[in-house]
Amino acid sequence: MTQIAPAPRRSLTVLTVNIHKGFDLFNRRFVLKDLRDAVRNESADIVFLQEVQGSHELHATRFVDWPAGSHYEFLADSVWKDYAYGQNAVYPDGHHGNALLSKFPILSHHNHDVSVGDDSEKRGMLHCVLQLPDPLPQMHAVCVHLGLAEHHRNEQLQMLCRLVDQAIPADAPLVIAGDFNDWRMRAHSTLERCAGMREAFVQVMGRAARTFPARLPMLRLDRIYVRHASAERPRVLSSRPWSHLSDHVPLAVEIGL
Repeated sequence: MTQIAPAPRRSLTVLTVNIHKGFDLFNRRFVLKDLRDAVRNESADIVFLQEVQGSHELHATRFVDWPAGSHYEFLADSVWKDYAYGQNAVYPDGHHGNALLSKFPILSHHNHDVSVGDDSEKRGMLHCVLQLPDPLPQMHAVCVHLGLAEHHRNEQLQMLCRLVDQAIPADAPLVIAGDFNDWRMRAHSTLERCAGMREAFVQVMGRAARTFPARLPMLRLDRIYVRHASAERPRVLSSRPWSHLSDHVPLAVEIGL
């Protein structure tokens, strides 16, 4: 009897971090170069970034090490060949938003405006489709940064549920990561009920990770949710240099497909 070989399995490393527009916790130092070095050292395949500066004309004249291009291009450098950016907040000197860096081709990307009402707090969800190596299927990745007000987050979570339902195949591997600002821990049940998502740290450790503030993390704001994928070896990167590079500490996890 012919034995059928099992399907090959691939593990990917995912990293998510709110980079605080390239400044340290107290906005005293511009630390983008140190951030780039720290992100490189993690060797992540896919990096979810929030509060990424697309441009800022005033800061570009004040800081000698301000990069000539966007911050996401500076961070991607030669390590992550593909990247996508979703512009959320626009102001006289520039703009910022979410970004995704990928070692795999990004086939498509779309930024969804999830700002609520006429509030000035602009938020977005960056949806990317990634081409993984054969014979693995295409993977969907959504980088999110939700609002500070709970009623805004509730609406934004429903928008996220609709996005998953309407734009992502039911059998596709999916990772949703970013800064949920969900200190009351409401997103877990919502995303599991409407989209079948499970949070990586909850799966493995029993609780979401503490990520804010960076020097002494108390609040569990940052998350990595997965569907049709396993979460393995989740890590909170709370020691130096990360504790001095933003107001949030990053999360990393291996995703098994």
